[in-house]
Amino acid sequence: MNALLLIDIQNDFIPGGNLAVPDGDLIIPIVNLVLPYFRLVAATQDWHPAGHASFASSHPGRKPFDRISLDGLEQVLWPDHCVQGTPGADFSPLLNMNPVEAVFRKGTDPAIDSYSGFFDNARRKATGLEGYLRAREVDRVFLAGLAADYCVLYTALDALSLGFETTVIRDATRPISAEGLKEAEASVEKKGGRFVSSHEITGGTRFLA
Repeated sequence: MNALLLIDIQNDFIPGGNLAVPDGDLIIPIVNLVLPYFRLVAATQDWHPAGHASFASSHPGRKPFDRISLDGLEQVLWPDHCVQGTPGADFSPLLNMNPVEAVFRKGTDPAIDSYSGFFDNARRKATGLEGYLRAREVDRVFLAGLAADYCVLYTALDALSLGFETTVIRDATRPISAEGLKEAEASVEKKGGRFVSSHEITGGTRFLA
């Protein structure tokens, strides 16, 4: 069975948000277009407590996009974003959430970041997404969302490591940087993942059989 995973399509990641991905809003009509082609749709939601360790504001003298070592892992310091209960953490109101069966929150531990929809960055805690997919007998996942070179990338790599056939819908995601996108695509393809366009999905059912 196939599942579509919507990665962090939240207000803070689209233009006007605290950590906007360039042109991130342009993926939403494409995501809404492909939704009917999947019987199972789940979403991830960045859901940080205030003062999260990944926020530059939590480290005096540091600024957004500095890099530090955080509990032995390299950490990019971000602007405050997707803080629990704030409008920035909400899904975009333009996104059709009606087909979404389950939402998996990540980044809830104040001490460690979580890019992937499956695990935190140290793989100490799981979100429950893997178990949910196994229970629904999913063997193939398709990914859309933000950002291509961070949360989509790490979700794809974890999906591949867990044995799921993994496909990223290229035009239904956007990167923080073009350079990051190239590296992300190479990393996913090296592990056996692939990329398709939304037209390849809406134009037929060969990916969804």
